[in-house]
Amino acid sequence: MPNEGSYEAAVRRSDEIQADLAEHAGKYNMLTGDRPTGRLHLGHYFGTIVERVRLQNLGVHTNIIIADYQVITDRDTTEHIADNVYNMVIDYLACGIDPEKTMIFTHSAVPALNQLMLPFLSLVSESELHRNPTVKAEQEASGHALTGLLLTYPVHQACDILFCKGNVVPVGRDQLPHIEITSKIARRFNERYGKVFPEVSGLLTSTPLIPGLDGRKMSKSYGNAISLSMTAEETAKLIKKSKTDSERMITFDPENRPGVSALLTTAGICTGRDPKEIADEIGMGGGGALKAYVIDAVNSYFEPIRQRRAEFAAQPDLIRDILHDGNARANVIANATLDEVREAMGMVY
Repeated sequence: MPNEGSYEAAVRRSDEIQADLAEHAGKYNMLTGDRPTGRLHLGHYFGTIVERVRLQNLGVHTNIIIADYQVITDRDTTEHIADNVYNMVIDYLACGIDPEKTMIFTHSAVPALNQLMLPFLSLVSESELHRNPTVKAEQEASGHALTGLLLTYPVHQACDILFCKGNVVPVGRDQLPHIEITSKIARRFNERYGKVFPEVSGLLTSTPLIPGLDGRKMSKSYGNAISLSMTAEETAKLIKKSKTDSERMITFDPENRPGVSALLTTAGICTGRDPKEIADEIGMGGGGALKAYVIDAVNSYFEPIRQRRAEFAAQPDLIRDILHDGNARANVIANATLDEVREAMGMVY
């Protein structure tokens, strides 16, 4: 973890950028993305997608990478990857990402982006890669051997951010080490070969963590996630199946009542209400009344998104065109950046 001083500095910088965005959104270039390992869920939506849409609509230059190469950091198969990629694009569009304003593209379709890995790997030490806490956490969570690709994941992320001269990345506190290593790579390249890359800052997100329906982290592998692609009926079924406890009185107590509190948190985020208030209102209504409230809250909030999702899902050619267009735009940018890099390194013959 970065020390507290560097965290405070990151918060300060993030606050300065947030204050500046209203007037100077156009000077910021944002990169963010997702691994296509399954369907996007409520945790993704409230954790990152809402913020992406906000920044896009403010006038920030927004870029979203579908990190398909990163699927194989800790998995041995790419089965269903095309389906996951197309569904990810459908989710983005349904949630308000506008391909006219936001470039949506995939790792594997942009060779020049990936070629930046070679010079960038020469700018970091092995010990710096081993120190990254996110890589350790991801390896432990997957139970997979530490592949070379997972070890160099932060460098690949630096390629993602820097190929398009990204200068802001929305992150949670736990992802700050990725921003630090990207900044180091940019600074070291500029010092060694000449200024090519901008300074990169993390835009810290303040969204509360959305727990899964069992109180653990929301994850498809736990079966506790409400996917954006679920129907109202599927959502209701999943919520009804979620475990609460035997106590009839509904209270908000995340530590001792994780299942009940997770449901209250979900309802609170979807309705904009305080989970404690909702608990007081349900009171002795018990788990049945709580689940009915959560089902209504989630389905009411996501009804227009689901409607848009169904419309986009019925247009596969449009989805493919959006991806092809985004990939073409990303290639133009990546080729130009790689040309600059080769020129700075004296590798133009």
